[in-house]
Amino acid sequence: MSHASPSPDPLGQALLAYQRGHLSATLAVHSSVADEEVLPAAYFFRSLWEMPEMERTALEECRGRVLDLGAGAGCHALELQQRGFAVKAVDISTGAVQVMQERGVREVALHDIYDSALAQAEKFDTVLMLMNGIGLVGTLSGLERFLEHAKTLLAPGGQILATSSDISYLYEDEEGALVFDLNGPYYGEVEYTMQYANETGSSFRWIFTDPALLQDYAEAAGYEVEFLEEDDQQQYLVRLTLR
Repeated sequence: MSHASPSPDPLGQALLAYQRGHLSATLAVHSSVADEEVLPAAYFFRSLWEMPEMERTALEECRGRVLDLGAGAGCHALELQQRGFAVKAVDISTGAVQVMQERGVREVALHDIYDSALAQAEKFDTVLMLMNGIGLVGTLSGLERFLEHAKTLLAPGGQILATSSDISYLYEDEEGALVFDLNGPYYGEVEYTMQYANETGSSFRWIFTDPALLQDYAEAAGYEVEFLEEDDQQQYLVRLTLR
């Protein structure tokens, strides 16, 4: 192996490969709830018209200074820039950050979503978490932690626009009854590993929160909750506003 990167970054490597012209680059995604899935890097480079309607609605609802968390290859940040928004795009993947810089996202930074440095310089009117973006918090305790942390990021009257989905359908038996262990962890907590070429990343937690649960947690943390859109795949777009 030539100069190995300090920590594996399969997502970043796949995005860089696509950016360099390898348009068929794909990620293998292993999860604790489903068979291996193949995720084309191209998906992260989608144009406005390739985005699901829910994402387009979220972009329409953005206002003021925007923080794009888990920004990937920057497709949302670039679209917002074109519309005249000032956007800061952050990701934990070094490859993703490099791709966004190359693609012309003006403000890009490498950050974990809980990074206190994010909140030091300024406040944001909109925090954007798309592509099941709530998942970035990882677990229910992570969700609690993030809802508190987000208060340090938001300007007065600021909003979080996020998507998630209810994955309870994965646990239905033939009769449509739900079968999961009520004493175990929340059924929406999933463990993922990504692989690109021969590079395998560390496993990470990702959470899919059902709408009722998200509403409970957000209201308990002092947010007003407004569901803006839902689709037939149990996905939804929510706006959380600080009361």
